[in-house]
Amino acid sequence: MLAVVFIIVTCAVWAWWARNSNKNEPPAIPGGLPIIGHAHLLIGDSIQLWNTVKELSYESLKAGGAIAASIGPRTIYVVTDPDDYLTVANTCLQKDNFYEFAKPWLGEGLVTGDLPIWKVHRRLLNPAFSQVVLDGFLGVFNGQSRRLVRDLEAEVGKGPFDHWVYTRHNALETICLTALGVDFTDKSVLNSEYVNAAEQMFNILVDRFQRFWLHSHWLYSWSGLRTKQDQCLKILHNMSNTVLQKRKADYLRNRDCKDVEQKTKGLKFKPFMDLLLELAIEKGAFNDREIREHVDTMIVGGHDTSASVLMYTMLMIGSYPQVQEKIFEELNSVFGDEDRDVTKQDLSQLVYLEAVLKETMRIYPIVPVTARRLDRDVKLRNYTLTRGRTCFMFVYGVHRHPMWGPDAEEFKPERWLDPATLPECPTAFAGFSMGRRICIGKSYAYMSMKTTLAHVFRHYKVSGDHTKLVAKIDVMLKPVSGHYVTIERRKM
Repeated sequence: MLAVVFIIVTCAVWAWWARNSNKNEPPAIPGGLPIIGHAHLLIGDSIQLWNTVKELSYESLKAGGAIAASIGPRTIYVVTDPDDYLTVANTCLQKDNFYEFAKPWLGEGLVTGDLPIWKVHRRLLNPAFSQVVLDGFLGVFNGQSRRLVRDLEAEVGKGPFDHWVYTRHNALETICLTALGVDFTDKSVLNSEYVNAAEQMFNILVDRFQRFWLHSHWLYSWSGLRTKQDQCLKILHNMSNTVLQKRKADYLRNRDCKDVEQKTKGLKFKPFMDLLLELAIEKGAFNDREIREHVDTMIVGGHDTSASVLMYTMLMIGSYPQVQEKIFEELNSVFGDEDRDVTKQDLSQLVYLEAVLKETMRIYPIVPVTARRLDRDVKLRNYTLTRGRTCFMFVYGVHRHPMWGPDAEEFKPERWLDPATLPECPTAFAGFSMGRRICIGKSYAYMSMKTTLAHVFRHYKVSGDHTKLVAKIDVMLKPVSGHYVTIERRKM
């Protein structure tokens, strides 16, 4: 017993010394308890966790953009200043140990990959997201947008409904077409299984984070949560593994043909997986496991984020009739009465629609928190962060920084139309994170979402009330309730 007490006291003294050896440390938030520090703030459901993120964001903003907290003997930081966010993001490129929780699912993909692997793979994958490649996906984006319009017809005039069900399934089909080159639109069972397994995996990751005793890999390996995770992984990896083997066989069979992508299923574009196979087979850049990890990352990152942004955007548009009318006026000026496909030139003209998208992501950041491991001391504007600790960058707080003005809490798409009404700091918007590890799919997401919204709002008028929204953190910002909308046909 004396040995246990001695160890606890020693850890407490060491933690106190380490926390106070840096004289320029950000201020600690109040409410810390003996031994566990602020770990009790993690306890609760995912709604409570989101409320905690918001509260800590405002505490950090009040303190000048950074605060400190502790989970047991471990000190963590919360940063909400846009300049400081960029400093940390570009100085410390290694993701924090918390990302290890997702590695059984995503391995060394771009989101979770260790720094040495990320550097090599990011450079190899950049051409796969070039504008030329993305332009080839416009046909898919238009086709899937029309499919969503048809699917939504079932809800016309029937009152409030959960539109996230529609955006989520449609976005998964879209990413499967563009990432895998496989059409799952008629395989609703597989679609539903994957969506449910992905949703459960997000729940598992957050549950593990909140139960701080399960941060230990050894303790976690004996938990029921680990058993549930293994069951989900069978479903998630089965799809990507099955498709990988089929596409690889097709590629090898047709590698001597001049036009591989047309020989395999007559595609008019080259899916991401084919680009990865080309790098793997012709240049030895990836093995099968690495291809699967990148594809898994693209699928989860590409469909869940876009689906959520579309859900929030439709809700916000439905909550502000004047915004919806301006969108329709812009669509009418670009398309007139034509129900034609959206072109690359059209996308560049949909300025107000893009402003609405950005403002929605500012108010409801889909990935509201990112984390980095500090491998060195980092000098911020007002403070210095100590190496060896974790820095959480709160996008929610960045998007409410005083540089956004006194109306930072208001939904005002017009702020994006005039540089004078935007913060001078170019990193004040972190909807796709920022720095060298910024989301590689940013341009893909904008093209896909703008195309979808252009089709939907040429056909429908949406009503909703975002003030009823209750949100939670399941890694990403997800709705719990109040996100339903109603739709009516728009008179063309």
